[in-house]
Amino acid sequence: MRRKPSVFKPGICALMGLLAMNVYARQDPDLDALKVADQMPATVEQPSNWRLFIEAGAGVNRARLGGASQQFQRLSLDLQYDNSFAPGWRAVLSDRLDVSWPPQATGLSRDINTIKEAYLSWQVQTDQILDLGRINARNGVALGYNPTDYFRTSALRSVVSVDPASLKENRQGSIMLRGQKLWNGGSLTALYSPKLADERNYSSFSPDVAATNGQDRWLLTLSQQVMDGITPQLLLYKAEKQPVQIGLNLTALLNDSTVVFAEWSGGRSQSSFTQAMRQIGITYPDDSAFRNHSATGLTYTTSNRISLTAELEYNGGGLDQEKWNNLGQASLQSYGIYRRFLQGVQETPAKRTVFVYASRQDALINHLDLAAMSRYDMADSSRMSWMEARYHLKHTEFALQWQRNSGKSLSNYGAAPQMQSWQLLARYYF
Repeated sequence: MRRKPSVFKPGICALMGLLAMNVYARQDPDLDALKVADQMPATVEQPSNWRLFIEAGAGVNRARLGGASQQFQRLSLDLQYDNSFAPGWRAVLSDRLDVSWPPQATGLSRDINTIKEAYLSWQVQTDQILDLGRINARNGVALGYNPTDYFRTSALRSVVSVDPASLKENRQGSIMLRGQKLWNGGSLTALYSPKLADERNYSSFSPDVAATNGQDRWLLTLSQQVMDGITPQLLLYKAEKQPVQIGLNLTALLNDSTVVFAEWSGGRSQSSFTQAMRQIGITYPDDSAFRNHSATGLTYTTSNRISLTAELEYNGGGLDQEKWNNLGQASLQSYGIYRRFLQGVQETPAKRTVFVYASRQDALINHLDLAAMSRYDMADSSRMSWMEARYHLKHTEFALQWQRNSGKSLSNYGAAPQMQSWQLLARYYF
C-alpha cells in the first residue's frame, strides 16, 4: 500500500491527468465517482470501504540556539471510512490522532485529535450531489502554495510533516453544505460554510469548530473544458466582512514531458500585517487595496521517471523586502504577532518565494520512493530543505525524513527553533 498515487505514469495523458486532478478529483472525489459510475465493469473487485493505519516515529531535533539535541517520539492512528450504505447515499469519516513526546509546541496538548472529514453525501441524480457535514474542501493546481485553497486558514491542528501533500490531507475540514452539478466537459460547485462558534478550543479531542467555522463563508467553483487538455477553473470566494476574492486555476501541456500551471487569486483585502495587528485588537490603519496572490510553474518528467517541479510564489499581502527585514529589529513584539498570524493562515511573511520539488518512485530498487523539496525566501535568503526516502511493502512502510532550516536569525526559516531534524517512521496498514 502506497502513501501517494503514482506521478510517473508514462506519457502525456497521465501527467495532464495528475495536475488536472489536483483541481477536481482530489478536491471533489464525488465528481469522479459520478463520471466513472456507468463505466465500471460488473465484475470489478470492490475496494475496501475503510483504511486504518498506525504510525510510529522517532527522531532528534537540533536546536538553533546552543545546538542542543532533543529526542522526540510520535504515535499516530489514522482512520478513513467511505461507504455507500444505501442507493445514492454515502457516509465519509476521516479522523487522525497524533500523540507526541514532547508536545509539538509549547502550550499544546500531547494528544491532538483531528476530525478531517465527517459528512453525508446524497446523489440526488446521476449528475447532482449534495454533501453535508465536515468537508476538507481543497482547491488549487500548484504544488507548494495554493492561493485559491481558501479553506486552509486555521485548518491545521497537528503538523507531522512539512510535505505539502501531508499539510493538505491532515487538516480539519469546515462544516458546510456543498452542492455539485456536472455536465459534459464541466461542473459547478457551490458551498456554504456558516459561522458556528467564536472561541477556539485547543483541547485534545475538541472538534475546534471555531477554527473552521468562525465566520460565514461561501465559494462558487466553475470549470469548463475549452479545448483538449485545457479546463480552466474560475472561483468566487466570500468571507464575512471581507470583499469577494476571484480565483483562477489553469494547466496546459507545453510538450510531451512538461506541464505548465498557473494559480491566481485577487481582490481587495488588508495586508497580512494589518490583519495580524487588528486580530488581537491593536489599532492599525486600514490599508485595504487590490492584492494578488499567485503560484506559477511547471512540472517536467524525465524518461527515467523523475518528476521535477519548479514554482514561483507571490503573496501580495506580505511585507516587502525592506519592511520584512527590518521588522524584527524595529519591534520583536510585532514580529512575534505577525509570525503567529501567518502560521494560522499558512502564508509567507514576505512577498516572493521559490519552491522546487523532486520525486521518484522505485528509485534504485523496487518499492523505494525518494522525494526532496526546498523553499527559498527571496526577501531574506533563508531556506527550508526537506528529503524523504520511503520503502513500502504490502502492509508496511518505513521512511527516513530529514529537514533543515537555514538563514539569519529573525529570517523566515532562520528563526525556526529547530535548525535540523531527523525522523524515522514505521507505518502499518490493517
